[in-house]
Amino acid sequence: MVNKIWLGLILIGFIFAAIKGDIQIVTQAAFEGAATGVTVCFGLISVLVFWMGIMKLAEDSGLVRAISRVLGPVVSYLFPDVPKNHPAMGYILSNMSANLLGLGNAATPMGIKAMQQLQELNPDKQSASPAMCTLLALNTASITLIPTTLIAIRLNFHSANPAEIVGSTLLATAIATFAAIVADRWYRKRSAWTKPPVSPPNEASYTLKG
Repeated sequence: MVNKIWLGLILIGFIFAAIKGDIQIVTQAAFEGAATGVTVCFGLISVLVFWMGIMKLAEDSGLVRAISRVLGPVVSYLFPDVPKNHPAMGYILSNMSANLLGLGNAATPMGIKAMQQLQELNPDKQSASPAMCTLLALNTASITLIPTTLIAIRLNFHSANPAEIVGSTLLATAIATFAAIVADRWYRKRSAWTKPPVSPPNEASYTLKG
């Protein structure tokens, strides 16, 4: 769907440029956009490499594990249909910890692994399970303590104070996370009214990866 949207935008641009009789503006915009994209990427590399290194230090020092322990009761409440000893819980905790630190690139692989593990628990392989929907909502609207990527972009565009967005980002993501949890709880209850309950797998048959 996203590819179709982008294709539609490109075609609309070509059509309007042709109608206006200024088709070269499309070529100019394409080259300028490509140059800007490369510039932004190079600007992000240094900051992202730095924070990925910090994330690795946090993992080795046990900070991520400590955050995971703090988030453990919250995750158990948000994912009641996932056994506590299932490998998916470890990936979910790692995903949420990385998102808290604003490391979306580090959170993505863990989110994909968590989705794969949740699919194994999914009784209906053709539809997303409630746990998968919860993970997607939290990953998309995750509360962020340090908006690393946004700070890097602001640095790249020579912001006078790139870190000034920390407070507003924390507030915005906290509200977004709260809204996502409320919506998820509501849809879970709505789904429970229309579908028979499904018993979760036996916890004893899983061991948590760590």
